[in-house]
Amino acid sequence: MRLAKVHTGISLGKKLQLKIARVVLGGEPYDVVKMLMYRPEFLARRLNPVCQHVMRGKSAWSVGERELFAAFVSRLNQCLF
Repeated sequence: MRLAKVHTGISLGKKLQLKIARVVLGGEPYDVVKMLMYRPEFLARRLNPVCQHVMRGKSAWSVGERELFAAFVSRLNQCLF
């Protein structure tokens, strides 16, 4: 489900960042990126450190193995990221 506010309710600076991302990516950024940009103080501030710890922190698995596992699970869930 996409909330219109997430797409339209971001600041002018963030809109410019999204436009740059569209050019660089050659398409629309993932919805999760838009969600994190919409209210970074609410979600991104808390979620980003957790994701960094899980994906980059100390582990028996390499970063590449964790990324591959995440991509595999996303594919099984028919998720683009």
